[in-house]
Amino acid sequence: MNNHNFFATSPLGLELLLADELRGLGAEDVKDGRAGVSFSAELETAYRVCLWSRLANRILLKLGNFQAESPEQLYEGISDIDWAIMMLPDASLAVDFASSRSRITHTQYGAQKVKDAIVDQFRELCGIRPSVRLDRPDIRVNVYLDKDIASVSLDLSGESLHKRGYRLEGGIAPLKENLAAAVLLRAGWPQIAKAGGELVDPMCGSGTLLVEAAWMAADIAPGLMRDYYGFQGWKHHRPDIWESLLQDAHNRREIGLASLPTITGYDLDRWAVHAAIDNIDRAGLQGLIHVEKQEAKFARPHSANGLLVVNPPYGERLGDEESLVGLYTELGGLLRQHFPGWKASVLTGNPEMAFKLGIRARKFYKLYNGAIECKLFNFEIDPERYFTPHEDESGLSEETRKAKQLMRHAQKLTKKEEIGPGAEMFANRLRKNLKNLGKWARQQGISCYRLYDADLPEYAVAVDVYQSDQTWLHVQEYEAPSTIDLVKAEHRLTEALSVMPQVLEIPPEQLILKIRRKQKGTAQYEKLADAARFHQVEEGGCRFWVNFEDYLDTGLFLDHRPTRLMIQSMAKDKHFLNLFAYTGTATVHAALGGASSTTSVDMSNTYIDWARQNLELNGIKGYHHELIQADCLAWLDAQLDKRGNLFDLIFLDPPTFSNSKRMGSAFDIQRDHVDMLHKTARLLTPNGQLIFSTNFRKFKLDGDALQGLAVEDISTKTIPKDFERNPRIHYCWIINKTAY
Repeated sequence: MNNHNFFATSPLGLELLLADELRGLGAEDVKDGRAGVSFSAELETAYRVCLWSRLANRILLKLGNFQAESPEQLYEGISDIDWAIMMLPDASLAVDFASSRSRITHTQYGAQKVKDAIVDQFRELCGIRPSVRLDRPDIRVNVYLDKDIASVSLDLSGESLHKRGYRLEGGIAPLKENLAAAVLLRAGWPQIAKAGGELVDPMCGSGTLLVEAAWMAADIAPGLMRDYYGFQGWKHHRPDIWESLLQDAHNRREIGLASLPTITGYDLDRWAVHAAIDNIDRAGLQGLIHVEKQEAKFARPHSANGLLVVNPPYGERLGDEESLVGLYTELGGLLRQHFPGWKASVLTGNPEMAFKLGIRARKFYKLYNGAIECKLFNFEIDPERYFTPHEDESGLSEETRKAKQLMRHAQKLTKKEEIGPGAEMFANRLRKNLKNLGKWARQQGISCYRLYDADLPEYAVAVDVYQSDQTWLHVQEYEAPSTIDLVKAEHRLTEALSVMPQVLEIPPEQLILKIRRKQKGTAQYEKLADAARFHQVEEGGCRFWVNFEDYLDTGLFLDHRPTRLMIQSMAKDKHFLNLFAYTGTATVHAALGGASSTTSVDMSNTYIDWARQNLELNGIKGYHHELIQADCLAWLDAQLDKRGNLFDLIFLDPPTFSNSKRMGSAFDIQRDHVDMLHKTARLLTPNGQLIFSTNFRKFKLDGDALQGLAVEDISTKTIPKDFERNPRIHYCWIINKTAY
């Protein structure tokens, strides 16, 4: 037999595991790529991969590549393939089409052209044409267009191989079967099972991990229950080879089931327990896996060694994380108290919660549960690896660890009442500001404001007050110049921190310190810690979630308060666009101001989700409030190319600089603002207005290059009273079209 070229697709993060699996199944020339692995093999090996791969999604037999810059070229390239040697004229057909970085972007149209080319070839050849059948066709054709090069393949799997045939009830958030298999492989379950160890899943849901673990330990082929494969309608299919592989798999199954280790699952949800039992029965494992309705904390081992594997809740919505702290802390206590000597694997989309377990991970891997980026933490339950969760700072940034250290020193100073004259001077200034600004804030109904902003040069900090259910201080230290002695600067900072709780009459725990360094690009948005504690604050009738610990900024830029209120007053009956939306606070103001629709665009999934929660917190829902995760500049270009929607009011507040890998190229506000403003203005309706703001203190607007635009500087009007000491905190303009 001759070798053929194949590509096995897989979820992101499984490529290396899949490559190893394919080598073990006899594949040659194995090369891992993104979301899949290429290999060469004889037909028997390809069948074996379809039957035995626990990780792959689809097995694609490569048919050819060709240039396809236009629909006509795509049609011609498909027509050049002899489809009569692949399928019968009256066979059923389905086409999967995907496109990336290519001129043909409409996938449904691309699939239609591929189908037309195949059908027309048969009609001209014999007057009979294949029929289209999306579900379980005789032949499934896969076309992937990348940089205008079409790769055409025959899908031997027919439908994704993760569909084993045993799972009907998915539960609330089921793991796909191949991801569950990857978790078990990364956890070392095959070796543990071979050594006689048992497996426990204390939150088993619909039982996917339990079934996959049993099939793995019993040497059961994951494709053995399937009654449909894509190669079965292929003219080159060899039923004799396939039947031989099936018979061998049945024999191995009978042998393996005779020595299945103990496998136990627990879940508090009775519907999940019923689903798990049904799935286990359909998998041919009735009576071989024990499942019971019980809280996770009551899970117990039956032997001295084994694997506890669990996929606990992630807390995907803002505010949910805090409620999960107890769950993860309880799970850590369960492991330490009842499972010493065991191994444990925890898959979570909320990796900061892993620190609540109180056990240092031996290793972790990045995996994807659908679109959710997760981490799989592998643990050895050994007292030498235990720690008290609040003492472990391994997940914190260097600046955050330093800030926590300074806070501890400041609290010691407070207890000893060692307040020097410098600290007393700082405390007096703080009291003065609190009297004046506090009165102004109360009169204006402002609950979050800047209390102090390096008023005294010796004490270079910014102090912001946030009044939620409690009063919080968010303190940022400005980086000292190189001429200042670092020891002296730290001492002054510690003094300032020691008196702030006294002046504001709050517990020290309600003071959060950030050590600020010069940032570029999206660094100001990157995580510093993983506390995952959110608080509600109010502004102008709007409510927002803020976070004091995890990011350099809190999710609410206080200096933009007047700008947001202005947007609220201008938004009635208008279509509003928030470009570089961050946490969507301006969108909330626009929506509550009566905007007809809002569109918010930001590159960060985290901040788009944060914006969604801010909208929902204010009761803002519906299709006319759109949130888009995208590179804002690329989205802007795409809107102009397709002549997308126009907007009556646009808020544009871009970063000063960005070289994020997710952006097509580096962005510099000074260099690129003219081009960006012209493009954004083209999205305005004839009478629309663009509000452009930047916090780059050295920014110079190139007014001469903004021909066709009427520009009004409103910076002074948008600087609030609590930022008057620093009038260059931001610049702001209103821009109207005059000649587009």
